[in-house]
Amino acid sequence: MKRPPAPARPRPLAEIEQALAANDIVRAATLAETALAAGRNDPMLLNLAAWAREEAGDFGGAHALLERALALAPGDAMIVAAIGAVLRKERRFDEALAVLDKVVTAEPRHSAAWLERGYVLDGLRREADAATSYARALALDPSLAPAHGKLADGAAKRGDRGSAESHAARALATNPHEPGATFALATLAIEARDGAAAEVRLRHLLAAPLDADDRTRALTLLGDALDKQDRTSDAFATWQQAQANFADRYRSLLGPSPDRLSHRAFVDRIAAQVAAAEAPPRLYPATALPHAAATHVLLLGYPRSGTTLVENVLASAEGVIALEERDTFGGTDEVLLFNDGSMPDLDALDPDLIDRLRADYWARVERMAGSVAGKTFVDMNPFNGIRLPIAARLFPDARIVVMRRDPRDVVLSCYRINFTPSTASYAFSDLEEAARHYGALTGLVELSRERLGMAFHDLRYDRLVTDFEPTVRALAAFVGLPWTDAFLDFDKTARSRGVGTASALQVRRGLYDGRGQWRRYEAQLAPALAILKPWAERLGFEE
Repeated sequence: MKRPPAPARPRPLAEIEQALAANDIVRAATLAETALAAGRNDPMLLNLAAWAREEAGDFGGAHALLERALALAPGDAMIVAAIGAVLRKERRFDEALAVLDKVVTAEPRHSAAWLERGYVLDGLRREADAATSYARALALDPSLAPAHGKLADGAAKRGDRGSAESHAARALATNPHEPGATFALATLAIEARDGAAAEVRLRHLLAAPLDADDRTRALTLLGDALDKQDRTSDAFATWQQAQANFADRYRSLLGPSPDRLSHRAFVDRIAAQVAAAEAPPRLYPATALPHAAATHVLLLGYPRSGTTLVENVLASAEGVIALEERDTFGGTDEVLLFNDGSMPDLDALDPDLIDRLRADYWARVERMAGSVAGKTFVDMNPFNGIRLPIAARLFPDARIVVMRRDPRDVVLSCYRINFTPSTASYAFSDLEEAARHYGALTGLVELSRERLGMAFHDLRYDRLVTDFEPTVRALAAFVGLPWTDAFLDFDKTARSRGVGTASALQVRRGLYDGRGQWRRYEAQLAPALAILKPWAERLGFEE
């Protein structure tokens, strides 16, 4: 008996499947949008339409479509993993990780979910965990080029040339335009001062389609490659392109809006409140906490001022635990920062609340850094100047170390770096705004020094790199540490600990004298120099 023919697939679905088979995702997504507009409601259509929204930067729209798809196909691992990816692009890393952990628990052989989980862990600055997740993805699919690329990029940042080159070769064998692998090899070439080789690789990558974040990174590195060739005009123009691309990518998420202060306006509001409050502030007797450090150091200043270098110097001593740029004060935000960026009257806080916030801080530190009880703890975050009014109430005995570097070098360096996206780093996407932001945060730190009654120690980058031992001896005495020759081996400390900040390459290679770089770019920096001149004079950097 002859079997009847299988029913034909509806035409829109058949055309979409043909487009997918040809790897024409754009056409498949366009057809899916048309089918949805005609009233069809299918998980595959919704997933494809969500992809198109995601590519256009409409992450909220993508998320909504994926939730509709999930309602039609509950538990579908592909859809849930796609939701995790959208949450990552919305910078909702903790939520994304929770979603992806569920996927890999339910579907441990889902290589794409392990890959996406690695991206999320990188966003959380958990580099070792991210590498493990990429390795799990490769164990399931050894040809997964993005996982090899991410491992190559991470190895290059650590200075592990062999691993970087090995993973990059495997990535590029599958995809000659794999971004992570190209970034790794370009980074190694730039570190070796071979700007021309890095330029060739990066221009090849930029000729291919790239997502916005990868394009920003490629342009940033290309500027560095041109700088190494002393092509300063071309280098600065390329960094401008990188910052413009970054601003376009994150304007809706991070840019100022009626509902969101610029980061500079946020800093200004805190400064105004500090200026208006009574001085010195009301101090609360410290309650003994079992998890607290014996000595508490807040190391701050401004990004690219030398905080990473000093953190690794201090971390070289026995009995010192240092933590770089982690949100140790996160528990204070919901309680002590209003939506408009202002704070309540800090002198009127309930002592019980103060004790709870202190306990939360030390619990966070222990989760991130292990036990610091009885030790010296260095909390390094260049932006912790914003936290000084709160720190004065929670930790009045903390020692405050403020890094000082020529503001013209600082702002140039911030402008030419591809930072982790945040409202603060968004300020660096415009040269003049970066200069004004520097002035706002530096002004807040100076005001806090005058009014908060805490112990401050200025540490100048120029003296650190030219007169290292006496400068570090003075720092150690302020912190309460004896001199040790281990301070001299901070570069070994950096290599063993790993450095997650943008200063990784400089710190690993030892005492790097980066003074006066701004002079090579004096013409391009002209709009910012007028804004920074008063600060250069006030801080003693104007010649």
